[in-house]
Amino acid sequence: MAETLKRRIGLPLLTAYGVGVMVGAGIYVLIGAVAGVAGVWSPVAFFLAGIVAAPTALSYAEFSTRYPEAAGEAVYLGKGFGRDWLGVLVGLAIVLAGTISAAAVLRGGAGYLLGLVPVPMVVAIVFLGAVLIGVALAGVLESLSLAALFTAIEVVGLALVIWAGVSAEPVVPVAEAMVPWSGIGAGALLAFFAFIGFEDIVNMAEEVREPERALPRAILWSLAITSVLYALVAWAALRAVPADVLAGSEQPLAIVWAVGGAGDARVLSAIAVFAALNGVLAQIVMAARVLFGLGKRGGVLAVFCHVHPRFGTPVRATGLIGGAVIVAALALPVAVLAEATATVLLGVFVLVNLALIVTKRRGGRAAFEVPMVVPVFGFVLSGLAILGGLV
Repeated sequence: MAETLKRRIGLPLLTAYGVGVMVGAGIYVLIGAVAGVAGVWSPVAFFLAGIVAAPTALSYAEFSTRYPEAAGEAVYLGKGFGRDWLGVLVGLAIVLAGTISAAAVLRGGAGYLLGLVPVPMVVAIVFLGAVLIGVALAGVLESLSLAALFTAIEVVGLALVIWAGVSAEPVVPVAEAMVPWSGIGAGALLAFFAFIGFEDIVNMAEEVREPERALPRAILWSLAITSVLYALVAWAALRAVPADVLAGSEQPLAIVWAVGGAGDARVLSAIAVFAALNGVLAQIVMAARVLFGLGKRGGVLAVFCHVHPRFGTPVRATGLIGGAVIVAALALPVAVLAEATATVLLGVFVLVNLALIVTKRRGGRAAFEVPMVVPVFGFVLSGLAILGGLV
């Protein structure tokens, strides 16, 4: 008999999870990297990334009501194309992307931590990673409750950054800059990393109460909330600090905080550490659930279909993902990790949208449905985003 997860999560906590993983995975860490390639046009890069993400988020919302299972993308593609091997392959790609994403955020969070505590980067990464693995093992309700607290802290921090950026003297009028479309395209690929998270929500399906109702709402709410935050933060940051200064800093938003006269930058650094912890925790929890879902199919991955009798969490999958996150964070810089994650996920998004097109053509009803034009746009935009990042 297959082991099952416990349904303990409702809509508010699920939405907070989505917001937390997107905010934690993006703006605190990536604003400097995006500014390095898109300059003062970074807000446009974030806007384009949001446009690319929106139709795919709607496609995920429909699929989540058709097949509310862990290992969401693997199930969607397996059912859509009738090819189980393709579902498993994409599921493993999601695990890889989640691991790389968490590593990028962990490294970025460790950078902020160094502004508070003078310890070696290696020590910061290993310590933070070990703590988060422990939380993820303790239980999904405990993990998402802590993530919700971190989300509240990081959103307050972003609101303060926006206030600081608006309060500062503007540094470079946008009207004086030429439009570097190649830089904006490269920035959009990096900025897309900041929208990673809505697809994680579907992989919590087997632990959500009323999944057909809660999953699509959580996806749409979390994407809308983060889109507004990103637009405001990117604009405020580039208004207050030169793009090259942001690009060269391990703590870009802390600089905005200081320039805007908001007070001691260490306060913002502390908030950014919480944001990073949130993003890493959410990705570890998600990737472990995907491995658990793949393990239910049997074969070599069946070893991961194991739930701890007391904590109710997939302990083997969680331990493997957590260890891989720490190793990747020690080995690679943030920009490389973020770009690799975005490229892998864009490829998955192309396939998910195509699978929904095929599924809708076969007929059948779902609790939440979108017009056929939505997955078509998602397919085209995701494909163009991949090409734009490679040329």
